[in-house]
This record gives sequence, C-alpha cells and structure tokens, in this order.
Amino acid sequence: MYNTITTELKDGILEITINRPDKLNALNQEVMKELALAIDEVYKNKAVKSALITGSGPKAFIAGADISEFLQLSPEQGTELAKRGHVIFQRIEDSHKPIAAAVNGFALGGGCELAMACHFRVASDNAKFGQPEVNLGIIPGYGGTQRLVQLVGKGKALELMMTADMIGAEEAHRLGLVNHVTSADELLPKTRSILQKVHTKAPLAIARVIKCVNNYFVWDMNGFETEMEEFGKCFGTKDLQEGAAAFMEKRQANFRGE
Repeated sequence: MYNTITTELKDGILEITINRPDKLNALNQEVMKELALAIDEVYKNKAVKSALITGSGPKAFIAGADISEFLQLSPEQGTELAKRGHVIFQRIEDSHKPIAAAVNGFALGGGCELAMACHFRVASDNAKFGQPEVNLGIIPGYGGTQRLVQLVGKGKALELMMTADMIGAEEAHRLGLVNHVTSADELLPKTRSILQKVHTKAPLAIARVIKCVNNYFVWDMNGFETEMEEFGKCFGTKDLQEGAAAFMEKRQANFRGE
C-alpha cells in the first residue's frame, strides 16, 4: 500500500515507520502524502487506539526534508509546501487518539517538527534534535517556530533556531523537549508501554484532555472555557458511570468509549 512508510497494527497501536533509511528517512512529498493517509487511518479505524511514529534504521528518526525538492520552488510554491505540512502535522496534534514519537538517531528540521507535533516523545540515548534550517537560508516551515517555543521556552528556542545547534537526548529531556530517554533497544517497548497504559483509561476523556491542552496554545480560544465545557460533557458518558462504579467497587474499569 505504501512506498515510503510501513504500518503495523499491534495491540491497538498503529506503528507508523518512515522507511527511507538510505536517505536517513528524509521527508519528501511522497512521504508526506503517505503519512497523511496513515493519520487518516488513526482517525477512522476503530481498532486503532493510539499510534506510534518512528524511523527505520539505527541512524535517524527523520534527518530533515529532502532538500532537492526545494531548489526550483517559487515563494508561492514554498508557502503552499508549508501549508500542506502544517495541515498534516496539525492533524497529528489534534488527533483524539494519542500519537507518540519514538525518536532514534537524528531528528532534524522536519523530523524535529514531526516529533513535536506528536503528543509526547520518547528518545533513544543516541537521539539528536535540531532546527538547522538557517544553514540553508530558510526557517522551519512545518510548525517548528511555534511548537519549539511551547516546549522549551522562547529564549532557548530562539537560540536553537538561530544557531542551528543540535542537542542530545539528555539535554532535550532536561529542556522538556522529550519525556523519556531510553537505550535504543528499549525505545519502542517504552513507548508502547506508555500507550498501553493510556489504553486502560477512558478514551473520550483522553480525547478531551488533548483538546483542552491544545486549546491553551490557540490564540482565539479560551482553554479554561474549553475545559469547563468538556468537563461537563463527560457527565453524559457511559464511561463516567463505569469509572465511578469501578472506583466505588475497587475494581479495574472497563471503558468502551461511550
């Protein structure tokens, strides 16, 4: 079905692997189109409870964009390229099902931006993060100027984007860019274990947490208002009834997403 990515549904987790190891999994337009289709499956397939995005091979998560595609673009075409990327990455961020990035090796440029669009990030101890676009005379175009600020703060984000410096996994963890650092062997098991834990929680509540947190960063939305509205909606769900009953009966809840 795909040429540049692979997908596998395992225990409710759709594992999406960018599969261009000979190109360090660089993003080109075919990858972006196929990634968009895979994200559509996350939204539409009821068997998918969450998703995990990673890169093929030991060297890179995604080492950036395919620069060869940039050389003949006009300013208008460059803007359209950015818009297409923004739409795809926004669908990842807005997914009502959790999407995690399992980052091995280089996560640079568009790769760092893709990881930041996910709901959380787990990195192997050999991971390297960076937004080196100014080395090419451009800037991040898939949301990097916004999401990096959200995750590490304005001052450090500006420094990283203006110097094009790379940082290792431990510094990324210290700054809040990644949630956990593991060995390469434990990267996927650790990421899966977090998603499996989320699977035991009420899916409608998880979706509402994602929506409320995302609205904190939307300029024309009031996150507090969103929280009150989404909190109220929970009282119309069977999941709340099940969760409350399970708590009172001291048993594990069996949520159905209803």
